[in-house]
Amino acid sequence: MPVVDGITFLQRGVFVSDTATLVIADLHVGRDEASSVTLPLGERADLVDRLGGLLAETEPETVVFAGDVLHRFDGVTQQARGTVGALVDTCRDADARTVFVRGNHDTVLGELRDDVEPAYVVADAPRTVVCHGHEIPETRADRYVVGHDHPAITVEGQRHPCFLELSDAYRGADVLMLPAFSRLAPGVTVNDARDGDFQSPLVDGLADARPVVYDGEDGATLRFPPLSKFRRLL
Repeated sequence: MPVVDGITFLQRGVFVSDTATLVIADLHVGRDEASSVTLPLGERADLVDRLGGLLAETEPETVVFAGDVLHRFDGVTQQARGTVGALVDTCRDADARTVFVRGNHDTVLGELRDDVEPAYVVADAPRTVVCHGHEIPETRADRYVVGHDHPAITVEGQRHPCFLELSDAYRGADVLMLPAFSRLAPGVTVNDARDGDFQSPLVDGLADARPVVYDGEDGATLRFPPLSKFRRLL
């Protein structure tokens, strides 16, 4: 697992080595209930199994859910409640504490958790702050780790969830955008994306954004040129 600036890229998540913290975003629990599309093994089994795999791989002390834990705005169903509980239990069984960061979909997450925060400081050097990315953060940072827009990239006809690295993107701070942990969230394909296609106020332009893809088959991190150059190679 290559480590870049204290960050290890994983399958739809990152590990901050200095503080042994696993960060995932955009689980959108309840998406399968709100859609005619379901995963073959069911949403809960899929999320819990993949989270369990990351926990076994990294053995974190802390797991940060970086917003949009829930999908529905209007309430928490029993199924969604059970799924969130199963995710927390999976972390507890791995001796990892949980931190919940509020996303724009998490209007009713407070019905499940009384510890939901707008942001979480995950490391001090560089000062790394996890927030969802849907609004301007109040906490200053050298680097923001966000979700919200669900970036993906198409390579040779195959669509892959991807990370986006943006240097000096917001008030001099770097921004690292995570792909959605949910496999039901389509998101934005970055190949032909323009600045207005991303909703996060932390992303002011995409020309210098560098896509990063984690290849789960061989554990390799594939780093692409900035989008301004990458598009000319297509």
